[in-house]
Amino acid sequence: MSVFTSVSIQELQVWLQGYAIGEVVELKGISSGITNTNYFVTTTQGKYVLTLFEHNSMEELPYFIDLMSHLATHGVPCPQPIASQAGVSLHMLNGKPAVLISCLNGQDIKVPGVVHCAEVGAVLARMHIAGQSFVEHVSDITGKPHRNPRDVDWRIRTAGQVMPHLTAEDQQLLKDTLEFQSALNVSELPRGIIHADLFRDNVLFDGDKVGGLIDFYYACNDFFAYDLAIAVNDWCVQADGALDNARLDAMLEAYQAVRPLTGAEQAAWNSMLRIAALRFWLSRLYDKIYPQDGELTHAKDPDHFKNILKLRIEQR
Repeated sequence: MSVFTSVSIQELQVWLQGYAIGEVVELKGISSGITNTNYFVTTTQGKYVLTLFEHNSMEELPYFIDLMSHLATHGVPCPQPIASQAGVSLHMLNGKPAVLISCLNGQDIKVPGVVHCAEVGAVLARMHIAGQSFVEHVSDITGKPHRNPRDVDWRIRTAGQVMPHLTAEDQQLLKDTLEFQSALNVSELPRGIIHADLFRDNVLFDGDKVGGLIDFYYACNDFFAYDLAIAVNDWCVQADGALDNARLDAMLEAYQAVRPLTGAEQAAWNSMLRIAALRFWLSRLYDKIYPQDGELTHAKDPDHFKNILKLRIEQR
């Protein structure tokens, strides 16, 4: 994680004057995630997470805040945004939009087992179902669903930005994968609200049960199978990126016990694994080539997802 925007205790105390959550006891940067600035905030009344948004505007953020509230009220374990005494959750802090959310019980799992993968599969399926009513609500207001910021257009554009920095071999892999992506027929794939970033560091476990899903700031409207593939490519792999069949089976079976995959989704499954690998290979390449200054920096290795992509191509 990178603390791109520094916040002092004194600045936070001023910002929290409109909240009824007690006095600040501790402010600590969180060392995971790579997009937004996050702090643990401990007060005399409890523990919270403060997020400052480095790329989202104030106009974009109510979607994510409302989504978390919707999912929480529909039985999906996720953070609850904390509103000020004026009933507002989003405020500017040091020039960035900021929100305070509840801090969930549990911690992330570094080495997941079969039980953890099954739990994640079941909760993800519940989230996909619960999000359906939120899609309808959002569509009534805006007339269109929330677009994936890392969609096909982003992948094509980002590929062009990183391409000159790659070896000839990697350039060919990227070109071939973009051609594969352009030829995909996804018209029959079910879609709705997805998390789009359900890695191990975005799920908290309280014992062997999911304590909460966190970091919904890539949530959008896209294919459910793609969201499941993103999770599989992180939760159900060995160190070299090869699939671990026991964990894979556990996640897929638990997911389908709640929401069975359609025939179209099953037919497109390997394709979704490849596109999910492409998305994170590209984002990690971009972050490595065009780093953003931060107080704490943690650039993730793009080769990990390059290897995953190559393995998924071999396994087709």
